[in-house]
Amino acid sequence: MTQKIILTGDRPTGQLHLGHYVGSLKNRVTLQNTGDYKSYIMIADQQGLTDNAKNPEKIRQNILQVGLDYLAVGLDPKKSTLFIQSQIPALAELTMYYLNLVTVSRIERNPTVKAEIKQKKFERSIPAGFFIYPVSQAADITAFKADSVPVGDDQQPMIEQTREIVHSFNSTYQTDVLVAPEGLLPEKGLGRLPGLDGNAKMSKSLNNGIYLADDADVVKQKVMSMYTDPNHIKVSDPGQVEGNMVFTYLDVFAPSDPEVAKMKEQYAKGGLGDVKVKKYLIDVLDGILSPIRERREEYAKDPASVYAILKEGSEAANVVASQTLHEVREAIGLNYF
Repeated sequence: MTQKIILTGDRPTGQLHLGHYVGSLKNRVTLQNTGDYKSYIMIADQQGLTDNAKNPEKIRQNILQVGLDYLAVGLDPKKSTLFIQSQIPALAELTMYYLNLVTVSRIERNPTVKAEIKQKKFERSIPAGFFIYPVSQAADITAFKADSVPVGDDQQPMIEQTREIVHSFNSTYQTDVLVAPEGLLPEKGLGRLPGLDGNAKMSKSLNNGIYLADDADVVKQKVMSMYTDPNHIKVSDPGQVEGNMVFTYLDVFAPSDPEVAKMKEQYAKGGLGDVKVKKYLIDVLDGILSPIRERREEYAKDPASVYAILKEGSEAANVVASQTLHEVREAIGLNYF
């Protein structure tokens, strides 16, 4: 059986959190361990620089942190190729060729780009590198001829744009060099994990996340401060389950736990305090995070070994991407000598 090829990754703008774990990391490990996929997992430092160009040290420092998170959750360098984007020169050159096949108006219509511009309040001061990141992502995906790209619902427009670029390139240069990818959507119900404060997004800037690197005491402190039902003042008061972040997290991390169903019923009627529910969530999260935390601490004792893994993965990825670039140059006709 021919393995499918996956390309996915993260911007190294901070340590990874539970939102990343639920939204992508857990699924990457599952796919990796099936043996059905050849996975390329990228630390997208060049993409991180598109809106952090004046603070490169932020990106540099977080390369190790993201690498530690990858290894801690169970990504195995013997099964997956872990690499750093900037160490693959072919990606930048492929981006340049693809830019000639995409219009400014088409990028502006991309819903993901529009949402990011609004969120970051760029307006017309958007860095050009950030603006064209869908084209850069297309280069990342096609360089490894990935046919499967794990994405959330909000990232599907990026896959569509990549498919358009592939079609345009192959038809323009009368070739079949590039492969059109399909999006791999998460399981139903496993979308974006909201922040501890009820915000739709968990992020470092909002300070509303639980990080894979957080110790048990920090996790406990964060859970105890979680947003619940502001009208549930006394234990005897009926409480609202819907929109209560503690129950939202229990639904995600203990979806079939009969105890959670009982607590929901009791909470809605009245007679169950927030502290008891939060303590239950702390125990659930500790069961998930404890082994991740232990592996992370072990790898952190030897940072050089983590960089060695990323270097070896980058060298392997470079061979594959360079071959695709060679084929792309041949298709365009840039073979003068």
